[in-house]
Amino acid sequence: MTLENTEGRGRLAVVIGGGNGIGAATCALLHQRGWRLVVADIDLAAAEAIAGQCEGHSLRIDVLDAQSIADAAARIEAEHGAFYGMVNSAAIFAPQMAPELMPMDTWDRIVQSGYRGTYISNVEFGKRMAAQGAGAIVNISSMVGQRPNHGHAYYSAKAAVNMLTEGMAGEWGRSGVRVNAVSPGFVAVPRMVANIKEGKRYAVSPVEVSALGRLVEPSEVAESIAFLLSDRASAITGANLAVDAGVLATNGWVVHGGVPPARPRA
Repeated sequence: MTLENTEGRGRLAVVIGGGNGIGAATCALLHQRGWRLVVADIDLAAAEAIAGQCEGHSLRIDVLDAQSIADAAARIEAEHGAFYGMVNSAAIFAPQMAPELMPMDTWDRIVQSGYRGTYISNVEFGKRMAAQGAGAIVNISSMVGQRPNHGHAYYSAKAAVNMLTEGMAGEWGRSGVRVNAVSPGFVAVPRMVANIKEGKRYAVSPVEVSALGRLVEPSEVAESIAFLLSDRASAITGANLAVDAGVLATNGWVVHGGVPPARPRA
């Protein structure tokens, strides 16, 4: 077998938010590459379905509940042994709403899910990795953690995740634990595709503001996550990898008429 198919080497990875979207794509790819999996999601039925496809195990977890996260980490370790990888892909979709109109309970749920839940997950899983002397964590951030938009609670949470990733990388680096982030752009998950087709949410097509002129596929984000978990990224920690089809790179082009079109082909 090739390295690509064996890079997981039977190690155990936990994917929080693995029942749908980027998390589900990550589970599928890690399974292909030899990882054992625990799919953790608040939607247990979705987690069970993905786990069934990946010959893995499923578990309900609520990232808004600190005890749920702590219990999940302890249970996984007790039932399945030491875990080497953890991916945190859970979040709440942010509404378009002016800050003066947003109820604080809405703000709290978004920030607690995107940042507080990520922090607690890093602590509960990371401390066990540090105790065993090896592990890799990938936090799913977002390009809006670097360039804010109207989602004030969401981009604030993701900016905090970026700093958290660097801090945890320093905290546990000497203990053999690497901590990195991936910042997706506009990803072709069903909800986003539907919003674009129906003309909802976006005044300008996300496709038009990217350097590559397209959306990012969930499988492409999964590739970056799998790489950062693998030994091929053994010297990478505290990094934040943008997987955004070049939206951040072309942010300034809008005032000059947009991204240049493709050149004529010979």
